[in-house]
Amino acid sequence: MLNVLFLVLGIALLTAGGEALIRGSLAAAKRLSVSPLLSGLVIVGFGTSAPELVVSIDAAVNGQPDIAIGNVVGSNIGNVLLILGICALITPLAVRPLALRRDAVTVVGASILFLALVGGSALDQTDAYIFLFALLSYLAWAYYTERSNSAPSVELHKAEAEELSAIPRKGLWIVAAVLTGLVLLIVGSQVLLKGAVGIATHFGVSEAVIGLTLVAVGTSLPELSISIIAAIRRHADVAVGNILGSNIFNLLGILGVSAFLQPLPIHDRILQFDQWVMLGSALLLMIFLYTGRRLSRIEGGVLLLFYGIYVTLSFTVYAG
Repeated sequence: MLNVLFLVLGIALLTAGGEALIRGSLAAAKRLSVSPLLSGLVIVGFGTSAPELVVSIDAAVNGQPDIAIGNVVGSNIGNVLLILGICALITPLAVRPLALRRDAVTVVGASILFLALVGGSALDQTDAYIFLFALLSYLAWAYYTERSNSAPSVELHKAEAEELSAIPRKGLWIVAAVLTGLVLLIVGSQVLLKGAVGIATHFGVSEAVIGLTLVAVGTSLPELSISIIAAIRRHADVAVGNILGSNIFNLLGILGVSAFLQPLPIHDRILQFDQWVMLGSALLLMIFLYTGRRLSRIEGGVLLLFYGIYVTLSFTVYAG
């Protein structure tokens, strides 16, 4: 029970810290006259991955590579199958292919890059440089394609920045929000890891399983909250775009930073199972987006069904 309490408390601290950091950063960007486009693209799209970033770095530095990598891979799987599945059930997610084609292709490309780089069963500093270079290339591509205000994705990222309306206005509150967010993220990651490792030890399952499921879902709560709010408000592009941006940063940014700090050996089950589920979910999402130009409720149900099958297999066939 104590380990479960640590897990729940860690998730709560990470969620609150991520929200505070995003809102403080958006307020600071507005004070510095940063465009809503860049705020939505970088701060919201990548800021929602702050819990994953802190947890994976913490795990990597403390010699827990299974949680560091499992958190990223599991988050990307959960973002597509769980979060977008829930959002599509709330309301069909009609999307503009021109607005999302770049990001959807990048998610698939980043997943394939991950498969290629883990072929040697580990990620090292060389792989980290490749991931980070790919992330910078993506950001340059995004900036180049969105310099024109006529680009449909401009409105998507502006809407992402505006989705969070309750942001601090005064300078002191802005600084307090950013610092509070960082502290909560750091403390939350420590508490979450303590609970996750304790649960894995108690039930005799690997840290990779816990990282891929409980930790991954817990650190994805900021994406879940923003995407559900966007779905309720009928902002379909924001819901899908937020998930795509987060998945790109998870793979290229978080794994890049984590592997740079510490070589990360890959658990056998990730090589045999999870990396293929991650790639398959990215391909399935792209197919759904470009065939019907929307995620229907039926397709959302399919995504959720696949996530249920994935979690079941994680705790049975691939629990070791």
